[in-house]
Amino acid sequence: MLTNRAITFTIILLGAVLLGGCSTAPNTLAKRTSLHKDVISTIDRFKAHDSSMSNLFQSSAGYAVFPSVGKGAIGVGGAYGRGELFEYGHVTGFCDLSQATIGFQLGGQAYSEVIFFENATSLTHFRTGNIAFAAQASAVAATSGASADANYENGVLVFTLASGGLMFEASIGGQKFTFVPQ
Repeated sequence: MLTNRAITFTIILLGAVLLGGCSTAPNTLAKRTSLHKDVISTIDRFKAHDSSMSNLFQSSAGYAVFPSVGKGAIGVGGAYGRGELFEYGHVTGFCDLSQATIGFQLGGQAYSEVIFFENATSLTHFRTGNIAFAAQASAVAATSGASADANYENGVLVFTLASGGLMFEASIGGQKFTFVPQ
């Protein structure tokens, strides 16, 4: 049974997730700089967990990096994260991820996510908001060697890396993305 403290944490996290994503781009230079530092640190963490992932960062048409995605649920769940989009190795704008789920779920967690785009077409689909995923349907946990065996699905490859928290989940839902050029 969850304690009152755990339930309170989950409610606060869920509220922050649902209300936190009002603007895709950070609204100050300091926040943009902080986000970029977090993105670079996240890329380094993914490479440290799987050294073969460096090949994906170099060979993909682009990638979106979300340093911290917060997720919370009590029956109905939500998640939100903000990141940057790289095209051929250069930052081209800001993106955000929002997720809604419903089903048997309880808890809160934080994770990082990187989405690789195989070609210019899949990258364009992302930039125009035409990519959405079923929740956790196509994500691969970033572990040593995982990227060597991973395959693009519809031009997209998703990796996640847990940061903390505990989530019990049997739910349906999806992720939606927004992009704003720099």
